[in-house]
Amino acid sequence: MPKLKKIEPLLGDELLKKVKELESESKEDKAKKCGYYTITKNGIERVNMMKFLNALIDAEGIQLDSTPSANGRGGRSASYRISVQSNGNLLIGSAYTKQMNLKPGDEFLITLGKKHIRLRQVDPEDREGDEAIEATA
Repeated sequence: MPKLKKIEPLLGDELLKKVKELESESKEDKAKKCGYYTITKNGIERVNMMKFLNALIDAEGIQLDSTPSANGRGGRSASYRISVQSNGNLLIGSAYTKQMNLKPGDEFLITLGKKHIRLRQVDPEDREGDEAIEATA
């Protein structure tokens, strides 16, 4: 196999054009000819398939990563399911309150049904009316 002169890996539109030109080649040859290989200490060419495939995904504009959260931390995703804690409380996690843009001090009315609990957010204007009703009751 003839030695390839090491080239800078292609990116973006250049990469897409080159891959289309090489459509009859194997994926390893495409990666090599687009610059996605290294030469080991022993002089052996090693194809960097992951870098090549990731560059293709980026060139196509495909977004695989989810958008990072506001604080840049990962964590569990919301499952929309909670269970009663040992002390009898129900805890609604921050994933849900962030989705609803809730702030400390926001209030809710609780309505109990046979098999459901409904929370309805109290608007600041409604709060003043509720306080007047509570005072007269």
